[in-house]
Amino acid sequence: MRFESPAPRRRLIGLTPLIDVVFILLVFFMLASSLIKWQAVEMGAPASATAGTSLVGAWLVRVRPEGLDLNAEAIAAAELSRRVASRIAEDPSQRILIQPAAGVSLQRLVDALDLLRDAGATDLTLLRL
Repeated sequence: MRFESPAPRRRLIGLTPLIDVVFILLVFFMLASSLIKWQAVEMGAPASATAGTSLVGAWLVRVRPEGLDLNAEAIAAAELSRRVASRIAEDPSQRILIQPAAGVSLQRLVDALDLLRDAGATDLTLLRL
């Protein structure tokens, strides 16, 4: 006598745990993103020799891996901030050109931009290498 075994029943996959995990992740990322402080640095278009804009009187800040230069003079960050703040107090439309050197990390450049913005500079232009 031969017995037929019944076909194994397929187990139903419950979606409730998956939905719970997705909602927990959604809530986590919503809360985490609202705590991040986003700041924007407004900058002019990259300067070039044929742009037709006058660069006379503009200050050149070079961001190097080992420090900062202001008009080809090595300078500490605190001193740069002080000089820029005093210059901006005299002439609020002072143009500042920022030139990153080869090998400078993006974070170092952003730190320099933040330093200049905190000193009151509003007319910032990033130069291409």
